[in-house]
Amino acid sequence: MALARKGRTQRTIDYWPGFVDALSTLLLSIMFLLSVFVLAQFLLSREISGKDDVLNRLNSQINELTQLLALEKSGKQDLEDSLANLQASLSQSEGERSRLQALLDQGAGSTDAANQKLGRIGAELDAERQTSARAMSQIELLNQQIAALRSQIAAIEEALQASEAKDVSSQTKIADLGRRLNVALAQRVQELNRYRSDFFGRLREILSDRENIRIVGDRFVFQSEVLFPSGGNELNPEGQVEMAKLASALLDLAKEIPAEINWVLRVDGHTDNVQLSGTGRYADNWELSSARATSVVKFLISKGVPADRLVAAGFGEYQPIAEGESVGARAQNRRIELKLTEK
Repeated sequence: MALARKGRTQRTIDYWPGFVDALSTLLLSIMFLLSVFVLAQFLLSREISGKDDVLNRLNSQINELTQLLALEKSGKQDLEDSLANLQASLSQSEGERSRLQALLDQGAGSTDAANQKLGRIGAELDAERQTSARAMSQIELLNQQIAALRSQIAAIEEALQASEAKDVSSQTKIADLGRRLNVALAQRVQELNRYRSDFFGRLREILSDRENIRIVGDRFVFQSEVLFPSGGNELNPEGQVEMAKLASALLDLAKEIPAEINWVLRVDGHTDNVQLSGTGRYADNWELSSARATSVVKFLISKGVPADRLVAAGFGEYQPIAEGESVGARAQNRRIELKLTEK
């Protein structure tokens, strides 16, 4: 009988699983690309925001230094004008002294008066020379301050140029990182899809050839009646046999999956929409679906499957795969789904 059943299986070619596998791969790739795009946009916006703050502070400093430079230049011009006036007065005083000295030499006027006037002129000349010396010192100080301001402006401009160059480099690195992430994650998705296909292929071979055990999309589906009694969560003998086969296939596959692929087998429990009375062991379908998924996980752990490679989840009646209130639709919705995925 086994040979006859195997012959019938070989003559029937089911293209639907392959099509669904390809479609799920495409959807996963699209979702991944969207996630990478959002991540790259987030990193780029944060990097650019930081650069904008630095540029704004540097521009503010340049404006302040430019204003100080303008004030210094204005002060320098005033001092230069004052120095020119003092030099003109000095020239005039020296001319007057020369004239008086000439009159003195010619014997014109009083000698004492001329000497007194010459003394006053000399004192004025000394005072003007001192004032001129102070003005020159202030001008020299202003020149030094202007030179320092120009050096600061040059350093700030250099820092701005370096910051802009770093910003361009950062954007290039982000773009390159995004491309490398796309390639790496696409490879990971392809590898996991290949192992998922191998896993489902092995399950087809080792599990019973029954209508209530089938593949739907990227999941392996067991009808609840195969594994559990009505309203219960304890695996029946038949369910334990099927789950033992599953554990064996999973352990064989785990040896082949590379360590860098962080995979898990997710066990999802689902019920129909018939509400529980609330007086039994479980208050509602949430609790029943969760308890059944947990029972499967615990059985697989008892068969050697690592606990960190298993996830249990309960969905109650809220994710049906068959619409309607018929007996057949409700039977399809009472199920345990297995999905090989990444953490």
